[in-house]
Amino acid sequence: MNLKAKVLVASLFGSTIEWYDFFLYGTMAPLVFNKLFFPTFDPSVALLVAYAGFGISFFFRPFGGIIFSHLGDRIGRKKTLILTLLVMGLATSIIGLLPSYESIGFAAPVLLILMRAVQGIGLGGEWGGSMLLAVEYAAPNKKGLFGSVPMIGVYIGMLMGTGSISLLTALPGDQFLQWGWRLPFLFSAILVALGIWIRKEIDETPEFKEAESKGELAKFPLKDTLRDHWREVLLTFGIKPIESAPFYLYTVFVISYLTKVMGYNQKDVLNAITVAVVFAGIAIPFMGGLSDKIGRKRLFVISACGVMLFVFPAFYMLELKSPAILYPTITLGLMMSTPLTAMIGTLFSEVFKTQVRYTGISLGFHLGTAVSGGVFPFVATALLGAYANSWQPVALYLIGYGVISLFSLFLASRFIRSREKRLAATVSAS
Repeated sequence: MNLKAKVLVASLFGSTIEWYDFFLYGTMAPLVFNKLFFPTFDPSVALLVAYAGFGISFFFRPFGGIIFSHLGDRIGRKKTLILTLLVMGLATSIIGLLPSYESIGFAAPVLLILMRAVQGIGLGGEWGGSMLLAVEYAAPNKKGLFGSVPMIGVYIGMLMGTGSISLLTALPGDQFLQWGWRLPFLFSAILVALGIWIRKEIDETPEFKEAESKGELAKFPLKDTLRDHWREVLLTFGIKPIESAPFYLYTVFVISYLTKVMGYNQKDVLNAITVAVVFAGIAIPFMGGLSDKIGRKRLFVISACGVMLFVFPAFYMLELKSPAILYPTITLGLMMSTPLTAMIGTLFSEVFKTQVRYTGISLGFHLGTAVSGGVFPFVATALLGAYANSWQPVALYLIGYGVISLFSLFLASRFIRSREKRLAATVSAS
């Protein structure tokens, strides 16, 4: 296996572990946590609280991005990525060992939320590092393809999570609720050990080593980013919502909406998400390669418009309450945003210089996710309650995100062109 192949494997495997750990909570929230950790609440309130726990980690992801991106821009991508795996794996394993509310009372939900926050910190550092590990090893004409590889881990991690839960829900009686749900969380410890072993076998990225050899590393990456690149952070923050929100609509929110509001069978919903994730994961590298050929801006606009146009037909089809229609609807809904997911990391990495790239992309990505994907299941569930289970406000909520993202992309394109012209003028003058 050549060096670039090893790098891609290390990036993909680590990303898969982190997202597997992260998504387990989202799938368990409407199935287990609302019952075992928040049983004293009204069922609808318990679900909202469980989803709030899901969302709170998104607000800790920027902190993780700040902490680990500082290390990543100072000591390197490789060493930092080993630390992020340890943090995430430890938090996930502890969740699998937590006593329920019945055993230790109020301490149970407090510890659950605390570990969820730690998960957010771990993922906050992981995403930027695994992305740069791939992108900074890529040739200029293959950065979209290489940058899409760690994003495949999003879907593999989700597939592993939903797949394992789908199998465990087949346990007889209430064994899944008693102990079966813990197994996927405890399995994380084994995955983390494998991930660390794989990442120890690779070297630092060429672009980071070049910056290091030239003495161009930032002493205080966060300060430099916020002082000199705050516009880029704001623009990437604004671009992110339309990539993030549909993913959480079709993989998290639909679990409670379809089972509790529409009356679908729980297993059908989980299986439909699993099928959708398989197809989306397969499409990711092709979409990343396509962005190298037709341009990331053009592909972003096409995909974002597709997401916005499909959301109303998607809900109409789900209202038919047909398992045969459920599968293609969830699959198409998720596939519409797949090109966005495939290229979002590469798109962001091209905005920032090497010295502050880890910090810059982490801030834009995680802040954008926190106010879009992280709160989407919570806000969408609240909208259902406020509008008598009507899905139209949820669909309009998603479309609003799309408008914000497209406008931010337009501003980012103008800003980058202006910056390139100024740089070219400076070079010409010298």
